[in-house]
Amino acid sequence: MEEKMAIDFDAIRNKLNQLSGNNSKRNMLWRPQEGEEATVRLLSFPDNDGQPFKELWFYYNIGNNPGLLAPYQFGKPDPIKELINKLRDEGSKESYELAKKLYPKMRSYAPVVVRGEEDKGVRLWSFGKTVYQSLLNIMLDPDYGDITDVHGGHDIKVTCTKQPGKMFAMTEVMPRPKPTKLGTKTQIDTWTTSIPNLDDLYQLKSYEQLENIINAWLAGDDAANDSETSTTTTTGSTVTRNTHKPKKTTAKSGSTDKSFDDIDEAFKDLEGEDFPF
Repeated sequence: MEEKMAIDFDAIRNKLNQLSGNNSKRNMLWRPQEGEEATVRLLSFPDNDGQPFKELWFYYNIGNNPGLLAPYQFGKPDPIKELINKLRDEGSKESYELAKKLYPKMRSYAPVVVRGEEDKGVRLWSFGKTVYQSLLNIMLDPDYGDITDVHGGHDIKVTCTKQPGKMFAMTEVMPRPKPTKLGTKTQIDTWTTSIPNLDDLYQLKSYEQLENIINAWLAGDDAANDSETSTTTTTGSTVTRNTHKPKKTTAKSGSTDKSFDDIDEAFKDLEGEDFPF
């Protein structure tokens, strides 16, 4: 008699969470609010080669895309990286400037428990290079050490303020002086085994999709300006690119165009969306 396959109840729970929206980006992510102060406890990602936080590289602000995962970081063919290399090899000033515009930018991630919102469990905090460097420097300070230690780590005070005359807010981090336990044994066991999977946040687009996006962006720059043009080949398809003044990139949300001059603002838009994947 053929043995009946056992039901995977964990898979059913995950599917139910997906259908009910419990695994949406909005529930998985946390970000500090402008003008407010929050206290968080950072956890380490498991199986991360001894590094507490994770890094992802994105192509930023190409067309209507605030952030595109760079395939090369996963060892996959990458048409945008190929184009960057070709532009650098070309050697002209215009090509070099366009290559710089396409360079990927790093986004860092840490699991956090927000004090006062412990009922929401572990979420992921996405931050830029400045905050990342500050957190690493804190960990190298012998007065603090491993701030992610669940038994003797340090909570972190996070403030997000916008100075007069500045367009964007600045996020600052400061360790609390007294080490504390993350929570009760039950809470620690729950939180350390329920860290969200960073791979669930973003979709890695296919080679063909990225090729279409970069070609459309290049062609769009040319259509919007009457300046000098030249020809660049990505991977077999020839596109016309503007070599003088590329247009300002915008991303559409509803009926409103939004331009992103700051990477944190771009990722607020990217991470505020829920996608069916």
